[in-house]
Amino acid sequence: MQVTYLFDPLCGWCYGAGPVVEQLSQLPGITLNLAPTGLFAGENARPMDAGFAAFAWQNDQRIARLTGQEFSDGYRANVLGASGAMFDSAPATLGLVAVRLTAPSREIEALKLLQRVRYVDGRNNADLSVVADVLASAGFDEAARRVTSPDEELLAAYRARVDAARREMARFGAQGVPSLIAEDASGSRLLQSNLLFGDLKALAAQLQSV
Repeated sequence: MQVTYLFDPLCGWCYGAGPVVEQLSQLPGITLNLAPTGLFAGENARPMDAGFAAFAWQNDQRIARLTGQEFSDGYRANVLGASGAMFDSAPATLGLVAVRLTAPSREIEALKLLQRVRYVDGRNNADLSVVADVLASAGFDEAARRVTSPDEELLAAYRARVDAARREMARFGAQGVPSLIAEDASGSRLLQSNLLFGDLKALAAQLQSV
């Protein structure tokens, strides 16, 4: 079975879904395809300000209560508190695309790492130099090099993946991220997003009914 995971690396709910997504990727018979949507990238990016920071922190606390995922005081002070900094998922997404090109079997690991560095370590992964440093520190040397000096192949791969993810969102009527699309020989369908915040058994049962 192919499962497409629609997400954005700066989406707090996607970070909250991280443990279930990781478990899902380890289920026998499941091939998980990461599909970054660019929800907060490029033209969808915005500067951080006090109002947006307060809204984000309130939302993050809901996610923490539901999932147990950590949103640290360092994240609140150094990321949400960085007034004027950009809320832009393009750098982190570019990092994931670079990992897909250079170490594809480790892409979920890279996503988890880039989320953790933001929400726990309090480093702004909307900064390309931070993304490159994080990747290099974790042994993604080639991906880090390519992120530092993006070439046309990397940029084209970035555009292709984001465009493909957006087409899938439109095709299945996904209202946002995180979302899952399951596909097997009998067809494909959009799954309920709330399955990503519960017990893996409930999600596995839904997958078996596709």
